[in-house]
Amino acid sequence: MPSAADLVGPLLSGQRRALAKAITLTESTRLADEQRAQELLLQLPASPEGSVRIGLTGVPGVGKSTFIEALGLYLANQGHRVAVLAVDPSSARTGGSIMGDKTRMPQLTVHPNAFIRPSPSGGTLGGVSRRTRETITLCEAAGYDVILVETVGVGQSETHVAAMTDLFVLLTLPNAGDELQGIKRGIMELADLCVVNKADLDPRAATRAQTELRTALTLLTPHDAPWRPQALRASALTGEGIAELWAKVQEYAQSTDLTEKRRRQTAVWFDELLREAAWRAFQVGVNPSELRRLRAEVQAGKITAVQGVRALLRETAFAAE
Repeated sequence: MPSAADLVGPLLSGQRRALAKAITLTESTRLADEQRAQELLLQLPASPEGSVRIGLTGVPGVGKSTFIEALGLYLANQGHRVAVLAVDPSSARTGGSIMGDKTRMPQLTVHPNAFIRPSPSGGTLGGVSRRTRETITLCEAAGYDVILVETVGVGQSETHVAAMTDLFVLLTLPNAGDELQGIKRGIMELADLCVVNKADLDPRAATRAQTELRTALTLLTPHDAPWRPQALRASALTGEGIAELWAKVQEYAQSTDLTEKRRRQTAVWFDELLREAAWRAFQVGVNPSELRRLRAEVQAGKITAVQGVRALLRETAFAAE
């Protein structure tokens, strides 16, 4: 694995191979690689002005990959450098991932202004991988000004991507009433743009869905919100709505203090990493036999789960009382 110093120059010059190696280094779970990755990140400049980070999620069958390829090609052909970070779900049994996003974006994969990186979720909740934030930073350092983050698929926990991107886009279908009902408020409240994709299949249903989404977004958005989320229609196959979507993205970027938003997101990220580090440290310091004993007592109903946790905390350096 190359050192941090060896990667900085090639990465900043936009070499795709160096970017791929840097991402691999960042995603590694080896302690030595993690230390090198952090050294690399410290040597990179701050996020460039004008870059845009867009998170995209959607209901099953909405055509996320096809839509992202259409949007990516539109931007790449305009001269933008587009990085697509596609997160694939990891198997709960084997831990493996299919990582087939490049095959679903054949034209964008070979475009000179595009870079596509599939990554496994690794069991991380929220639809992203545990190192997606660092990967965004690496892509921007390599000169990519539009970062598209495709999540594993919509769900109630599929909200972490909104905490690491500038704009959050929810894709839905013309006849997605039941799916939207299943999503409920959790993800709808975070969406900056809702897009009814595959509008060409049933234009009347797409228009109806767009109207329903506008009503829902109006009800969910506070009156004093600086940005009013909007509902659009689009078709990845015909290109309908792609230019309009990008215009809305630019409108959002101009009306929002992205620098301040990213600062707040960094603070949230710090808190998440702190919880993760505290959990790892707790696991190292806990007495395994005591953990097994208390778990068995909880399972047997001798003590409640809360009592078991408090008893275990009292036995470690993490006692809160």
